[in-house]
Amino acid sequence: MADSYFPRWRRQSAGAEGRIVGTDERLAWPQMVAMGVQHVVAMFGSTVLAPLLMGFDPNLCIFMSGVGTLLFFVLVGGRVPSYLGSSFAFIGLVIAVTGYGGHGPNLNIPVALGGIIACGVVYAIIGLIVSAVGTRWIETLMPPVVTGAIVCVIGLNLAPIAVHGVSGSNFESWMALVTVLCVGAVAVFARGMLQRLLILVGLLMAYVIYAIVTNGLGMGKPIDFAIVANAAWFGMPHFTAPVFNVQAMTLLAPIAVILVAENLGHIKAVSAMTGQNLDAYVGRAFLGDGLATIVSGFAGGTGVTTYAENIGVMAVTKIYSTLVFVIAALIALVLGFSPKFGAVIQTIPGPVLGGVSIVVFGLIAVTGARIWVVNKVDFSDNRNLIVAAVTLVLGAGDFSLKLGGFGLGGIGTATFGAIILYALLRRKAAQGPLA
Repeated sequence: MADSYFPRWRRQSAGAEGRIVGTDERLAWPQMVAMGVQHVVAMFGSTVLAPLLMGFDPNLCIFMSGVGTLLFFVLVGGRVPSYLGSSFAFIGLVIAVTGYGGHGPNLNIPVALGGIIACGVVYAIIGLIVSAVGTRWIETLMPPVVTGAIVCVIGLNLAPIAVHGVSGSNFESWMALVTVLCVGAVAVFARGMLQRLLILVGLLMAYVIYAIVTNGLGMGKPIDFAIVANAAWFGMPHFTAPVFNVQAMTLLAPIAVILVAENLGHIKAVSAMTGQNLDAYVGRAFLGDGLATIVSGFAGGTGVTTYAENIGVMAVTKIYSTLVFVIAALIALVLGFSPKFGAVIQTIPGPVLGGVSIVVFGLIAVTGARIWVVNKVDFSDNRNLIVAAVTLVLGAGDFSLKLGGFGLGGIGTATFGAIILYALLRRKAAQGPLA
């Protein structure tokens, strides 16, 4: 296996229950296809939700998630199991640079695409540097206290967007709360894979309730199913060309730092679960994710990142075969060629989408806190305490900075603030205790 670029994927015979299927192994093809479908379902809720919140075409974004996953697979030589879906780190800044109102298509998407491409270029450059010199410098710049704060800030920064989106009327606010309850009920009372798909299942439950209340009982704005009936079963995705605006590019490019933190955490998690050291592929993983983001931006899609949902599926099934993600990517490509599938997505009511957003953004914030807990970050250390405290307020308060033509939004300011503040206080700590 070491002499070939790709693994040889040994067929694993049916063995004891709970046995791990390694990255270089596979099951029988029917089982592999079933696992591929499961990974598509796992990533579906978030990969659809993110573009909808930014006004992108979710059908195209599903398609580009498949393209990006295949590109990532090739760059890492099929050694790192990962699915690339739409990143939530872009939402706040994309809305800021495009002035998106929160409903319907975003008419200024081309401007955002130029910024997404710039972010992908920075990300790819970081990947090349890591491939050349290793990951030690990244782990030094972004220890768990920093990465946890950055991830937490993404959720907190997006919170006002979610709440504002469901505050148009009393009916919308109540339906958003019903959606939150649906997702919560699945998260607490469901079991197995149904529980892992809490976002998707909860959204479907709320969708049905909304349809009954509006289309059936005449309360609120009904769902218009005409667009589904009029959509073709098969058709080409609608691509959009980017526009390179310097201000948008300088705002979105720093998101690369957040994507680095996400991807590094993903690889560390998979390494821990499989017992395989994947550090040698970190640089190539960054490069693959960066190139996937660039390609997505040129086609009209969102920036992409590795998905925690798919890590969850691997943890539950103990199947880490990288071939599963090739199958999942091919399924996503097929879905991308169905306008009718895209039309179904477009019928998701705003209040339902807003309710799901409240849950998802909250989960992102809590994930940051979970990074602190898992890595046993010591908050009795004043350095950690100050870094986390300042970062959270900068991000949640959307603190922005401008220096000439260069500007940073709340997430960007919090990200770089956390990295710089930790470095400064780390140097001080090395000289003596904090005053």
